[in-house]
Parts: sequence; structure tokens; C-alpha cells
Amino acid sequence: LEAGIGRAHNIALSTLPGFTLPGDVSASERYWEEDIIEPPVTVSRQGTIKAPTTPGIGYQVNEARIEALTVRRETVRLE
Repeated sequence: LEAGIGRAHNIALSTLPGFTLPGDVSASERYWEEDIIEPPVTVSRQGTIKAPTTPGIGYQVNEARIEALTVRRETVRLE
């Protein structure tokens, strides 16, 4: 969950009313030189993250970055 897509979902969950146990959400740069989402997640000096207000998870998936990092593909079919 430390890649950007999981992190974006954790940020979204953390904004819900009554959600009192947020995950350990960190800045993109903590684990990655370049994350797979845009814009990267940043943490303020006060230790907060500004949650996006755009629809969905609030971040765009950088598909070109995922493609560059892919070393193998597998297809799973339900029959």
C-alpha cells in the first residue's frame, strides 16, 4: 500500500467522518524517487496532507511510469 494508488486511497479514507484510525500515510518521496501518481503526495511542516477535492482518489495514475517499471505481466481469466 505504500505506492501512490494505495496511499491515495488511505488519504481518502482518512477524510471520512468518524474515521478515527487513519493509516500511516507518508509523502511520496519517503519510499520512491518518482511515485506512480501525480501530483506526488506531500506532507506539510506541520505533518498534514492536504486531501484532494477532485473526484475519485484525487490523483492521476502515471501509466507511463507503471509501464517503465513493469518487468512481467500475467493474465488471470475467470471461467
